[in-house]
Amino acid sequence: MKNISEVLTGVKTMGIAGHIRPDGDCVGSCMALYLYVTEHFPEIDVRIYLDHPKPVFSHIDRIGDIRTETDGDREFDLFVTCDVSARDRLAVADEYFDRAKKTVCIDHHVSNPGFADINHVRGDVSSCCEVLYGLLDADKVDRPVAAAIYTGMIHDTGVFQYSSTSPETMRIAGELMKTGFEFNRIIDQSFYEKTYIQNQVMGRVLAESILLMNGACIIGYLRKKDMEFYGVDGKDLDGIVSQLRLTKGVEVAMFLYETETQTFKVSLRSNGHVNVSRIAVYFGGGGHTRAAGCDLQGSMYDVINNVTREIERQICMEKVR
Repeated sequence: MKNISEVLTGVKTMGIAGHIRPDGDCVGSCMALYLYVTEHFPEIDVRIYLDHPKPVFSHIDRIGDIRTETDGDREFDLFVTCDVSARDRLAVADEYFDRAKKTVCIDHHVSNPGFADINHVRGDVSSCCEVLYGLLDADKVDRPVAAAIYTGMIHDTGVFQYSSTSPETMRIAGELMKTGFEFNRIIDQSFYEKTYIQNQVMGRVLAESILLMNGACIIGYLRKKDMEFYGVDGKDLDGIVSQLRLTKGVEVAMFLYETETQTFKVSLRSNGHVNVSRIAVYFGGGGHTRAAGCDLQGSMYDVINNVTREIERQICMEKVR
């Protein structure tokens, strides 16, 4: 597939959806596609389904159009997933994907097995938003679409710091900025603005963090009772694992928090030598070389021990080379 228009011919109804706990790249790519189709293909009745996006994405135009639940028995002519790395990670509109006449997967995860009728997966590209941009007519990308794509790109590249950032990534970002959206404001809202409570929680995690493997690995954690004490949930914890990663001498940062009793959401970040995607996939999760995650059950110490064992194995292998 060279252009999204190839799969839109003759389509009257279209659904768009992303993965569970949608991040910036997921929300950005889904919304960018939604805005593009509604603007340039008005004859198509298009609906977007996402699992309760965080308030930080409120700057994206028509974000309120998102449906967080299914709305009746529907059979879409076309159903498109964006940033969904595996079939079991599709959120909200799972049943619509199964019933759709044609399905398309747009993604950039190297672990994606290709679960749709048409799979446009570019594992060498920084973000799903960058992949999507390549499928759009550049001269039809207006400011709302550009802002949504830019949002996804900065989230999956760490504001163009990760190794997945290429000269093409930067070229596209420059083209998007020409449309005139407030790129600096999007960056601030996405990464740096924190509430007083969020700063308190981050401070606690950093103060109680643990250094392992002679300083090569750092662990931060929050138990369910701690989260209840501060009145926070998963959406309030963005940026913690990235801050841990910046600790001098650290190769891998791991942050885990308890979502239910003895059930943990684990986020991993690497400074380059360790492929955290491989570790996350081993435990049933996924992600990228430098940023990945998974969900694990057990005591907090069991989870830490199991994951750090795999981290240590990779670090040891790297030293042998």
